[in-house]
Amino acid sequence: MSVVARNLTWGVPRKTIVSDVSLTAAPGETLGLIGPNGSGKSSLLRLLAGLKTPASGRVEINGQDIARVSRKALSRQVAFVQQNAATDTNVTVRDVVRLGRTPHRSALAGWSETDETAVAHALARVDMTSRRAQPWQTLSGGERQRVHIARALAQTPQVMFLDEPTNHLDIHHQIEILRMVRDLDLTSVIALHDLNLAAMFCDRIVVLESGTVRATGTPAAVLTRAILRDVFRVDAQVSGTPDAGRPHIRFSPE
Repeated sequence: MSVVARNLTWGVPRKTIVSDVSLTAAPGETLGLIGPNGSGKSSLLRLLAGLKTPASGRVEINGQDIARVSRKALSRQVAFVQQNAATDTNVTVRDVVRLGRTPHRSALAGWSETDETAVAHALARVDMTSRRAQPWQTLSGGERQRVHIARALAQTPQVMFLDEPTNHLDIHHQIEILRMVRDLDLTSVIALHDLNLAAMFCDRIVVLESGTVRATGTPAAVLTRAILRDVFRVDAQVSGTPDAGRPHIRFSPE
């Protein structure tokens, strides 16, 4: 499914957070959102996922205005993975992933074979089947993120939005999570802080600055020395890599 934002604007009293943003994520594409703190990445993701209502503009998923789609119907198509989701409830891995089936079940419906299959497939896709009975509180940060992605996958969505899913993870788990997301047969829009990870795993990148789109294109097209200097206020060397010509950023110590 494609995701199209048309002139999105949203804010809080006396402050505009997202200003006239337009973008497109093609079916099956991994689209990265990058920008300095306060650039509007998280707010834009929530607008795209239908979790916030824009003051103006609209979001279309597969050509349909999501404002005209019920919340439950939208939840069957779209999944949202927030950063550092946590719970103090004593639940198992399987319990968490089962929550992803909520949009597909009525209030009186029992647990079905379809639900069980969706949960099993989701756990398998994130390599957590062997941990399904393990208590949530005993998982590492990387394992918890994999479980939250499994919960999203249990919704059987066609589009996934992820808000800095690698935040506070070590580099091994960051790469593991992003490689898994990239390899899913889904359209993904993902907000990231690490520019080199965005370059490695995103098909295209949208650069945000103060709630507006500064640049859109392939990693090589937008991760330039000039944009890094003007938007992120850092001096860096940008070089190509053998991996399909993707850029690698080396920051100056001074």
